[in-house]
Formats: sequence, C-alpha cells, structure tokens
Amino acid sequence: METALQWDDLRTALAVATAGSLAGAARSLGVNHTTVLRRLDALEKRLGAQLFVRQRGGYAPTEAGELVVHEARLFAPRVDDIGRRILGRDLALTGHLRLSTNPVGMNYLLPQALAAFARAHAGIEVEAVETVTLADLSKREAELALRIANSVPEHLVGRRLGAARIRVYALRGAPGLPQRVTPLARLIETAPWIAFEKEATYRSFDRWMHAHLLPQQVRLRVDVFNASVAMLKTGIGVALLPTFVALSEPSLVAVSSEIEELRTDVWLLTHPDLRRTARVSLFMQEVGDALAAQLERAR
Repeated sequence: METALQWDDLRTALAVATAGSLAGAARSLGVNHTTVLRRLDALEKRLGAQLFVRQRGGYAPTEAGELVVHEARLFAPRVDDIGRRILGRDLALTGHLRLSTNPVGMNYLLPQALAAFARAHAGIEVEAVETVTLADLSKREAELALRIANSVPEHLVGRRLGAARIRVYALRGAPGLPQRVTPLARLIETAPWIAFEKEATYRSFDRWMHAHLLPQQVRLRVDVFNASVAMLKTGIGVALLPTFVALSEPSLVAVSSEIEELRTDVWLLTHPDLRRTARVSLFMQEVGDALAAQLERAR
C-alpha cells in the first residue's frame, strides 16, 4: 500500500482539524468544499485509517487523525519558512502579490494606487483581500499588509506612510445638522450621532465614543467606517471619519477640527524575508509613495 505523505495531505488534514468543518477548511485553503472532501477521502484510503468523525459540533479527529494533525502542525512553519526564503530571492518583476487590508483602506485609500501599479506592471498580479485582522505574514497568508494602527508587530518590517486623521462629519446641506466647524464639546452635547457598536472597546474611537457620548445623543450604531459613510449620506446624524475617506465623499462636510487623540499611524508592512523580493520592494515603493501623498492631502 502506498502511504508516502505529501505536504498537501498534511495541510488538508490540518485545515479540517483547525476549522472543524469541510467548508471552513475549504475557505482557508482557497478551494471548494468537494475538493477538501475528495482529498480527505483519498488520504484516508491511502493510510487505511479514518482520520475524522462527523459530530454535531463538526469534524473531530480520531486518534490516527490527531497523529497526522500533530505532525502537520510541526511541519507547517518549516514549509512556510522555505517558501518565504525562496520568494525572498526572486528578482523578477513578475508573479503574484497578496495584500491584506481592512474595508476602509480598500474602499478609500488603495483603489487609485493599485490601479496605477497594475497599469505600470502588467506582469505582477496583485490580489487585495479585506480582513478586519492583520494577516499572518509569517504563514504567507499575504506578502504585504496595509495596517492602520499605532503599533505593529515587531517581527514585521515596512513603512510608516503617514497618519489617519479623524474629524466629525455631517451631510452637506442636511437640515438640523451643523454645516461648519463647531466646538467639539457642542457637537457632543447637541448633535445626533452615528456611533459604533455598544459593546466594542478594542479600537481607540470606540473608547472615545464610550467616554464622550451620552446614550441619548446616539441616533443609531454601525460597525465600520464604510457603514458610517452610508448613514451620514442619509442626514440622520454626525459621525467620526478619517479625513482620507472624506476626500472621496464631496457630499460630506467636516464640522469639527481634527481630534488629535484619535490620530492613527498608517503602515505598509511585509515579512523581513520578503523585503528584498523585487516585486515586493517595488510595490512598497510605488504604492507606498502614492498612499503617503494621499494621506498628506487629507491633513
């Protein structure tokens, strides 16, 4: 019986164990549900052992499955390290780059810079993926990450591009809403607000709203800046926004000065093993320069 294992075998088993489902494993591997099932069936047939059992809570590894998953977890970092080192020696301006960003960065910072890069470098395919958390560049979930944060992981390298500056905005011409820069204390006391989730506290602007806004001043709540923009356009209230967002939204008007305590750094990051890769270095330079200029215009 042929039992020699390949990395794809181990990776499939690890993905199923981590996700607890075929669908979750498929998402993490970038394949469809049936592909994961087919790979798992083939692996079990080759080993002559059942690796997972289907339970109410999902797929659980058997004793044999635990052994395979354990070995996969030990092997995965080494495979990722080899892949990064090989990619890090790539001097060709061709190939694939995966960029991780958040929704507001994708919608309002990146489009023009990415389009310009794509026009200038047709041999480099850029894949931009939205996520609310920083992708694990060590595991090659992405080669690059655009991060809006005042601190970034020490094991990553990159560029500080500038700052995301925060002001209060309203719909231009909306009845009952301020239309010019107004003292922040007055806005807090008298304006109807579009706030963020009531229980959220992990972002600086969540904590700022909890500390300053009275419940009776909150008209409704949303979860991200993109949703704030949509609601601002209805004229229902005022909201916090990064100034780089407002550059693309002429229907909105700033009604406060910058709230300096909410200023947040913007970073373009990569893994140290990849920084000398030609296409990574080129992206960091050209897209980084374009984004830095855009943030400067939004002061």
